[in-house]
Amino acid sequence: MNLTGARVLITGGAGLVGSHLASDLVDDAELVRVIDDLSKGDRDRVPDGAEFVRGDLTDPDDVAEALTPDLDAVFHFAAYTDTNYDDDRELFEENTEMTYNVAERMIEAGVETLVFTSSSTVYGEAPRPTPEDYAPLEPISIYGSAKLADEALLSTYAHSYGLTVRNVRFANIVGPHQRGNVIPDFIQKLQADPETLTILGDGRQEKSYLHVTDCVDAIRHVLEHADGDFATYNLGTRTTTSVTEIADIVSEELGLGPDYEYTGGDRGWTGDVPKMRLSIEKLSALGWEPDRSSHEAVRRATRQLIAEIAPEHAK
Repeated sequence: MNLTGARVLITGGAGLVGSHLASDLVDDAELVRVIDDLSKGDRDRVPDGAEFVRGDLTDPDDVAEALTPDLDAVFHFAAYTDTNYDDDRELFEENTEMTYNVAERMIEAGVETLVFTSSSTVYGEAPRPTPEDYAPLEPISIYGSAKLADEALLSTYAHSYGLTVRNVRFANIVGPHQRGNVIPDFIQKLQADPETLTILGDGRQEKSYLHVTDCVDAIRHVLEHADGDFATYNLGTRTTTSVTEIADIVSEELGLGPDYEYTGGDRGWTGDVPKMRLSIEKLSALGWEPDRSSHEAVRRATRQLIAEIAPEHAK
């Protein structure tokens, strides 16, 4: 599906990936509409030229207000993460309820194309690099469990109710405006104490990081080139970066040399997958490769986030 001249809705469009997609589309599409409850997102991230609806996707009336029959596609990015809720049940129920409401309303409104942002967390602790057809899927976090339940629901809507679904499983996405993740966390900690940096786990956790601009480009490529009723693609890089390496990059970009203090253990928190790298061979066969390695993505995001959070250290 070519998005030039299209009319699209982005749920969670004030968040990291949604706001960057909105900015990328606003000059190409006929209409870019964003719905967000602003519990995580920021209204200022929504670009000029995009319509904004403040709404709660757990409320079917709010979904119906934004998801109108004149749309060509919906990008469903809205989700709560483990950092949003202490209550696992609430996290699971609200995420799956949002997805159910979006899918149900799409059928009602006659809108057929959905891009869903899933996550590497659906794989659990799987062999690396992990391909899309790896099984069994055994997530170890409530967030991953909710994403897998969402995928199952959307598979049903694709195969039984006529939706066309592009299911993209993200590696770790990094970039400007991000908060509550490892890079901004390190920047803020070093602002408070330039001498010591506390690192969760043993620092050997190693994952693939994809810059948000590459992520948006990959999403558009999948939508334009993938076939089938329900198609799943991993979005990531071929390389990984450890938590200690991220600490090194952040410290270097800030011009600091702190001592590292590790909390210990092989993972940062309950449900954390210590090592993750997605196979992107299927995406490569579709004709897309990331512009940046994992290290390059982390460094670029670090520089952008320093300019936002600690501009006195910006280079």
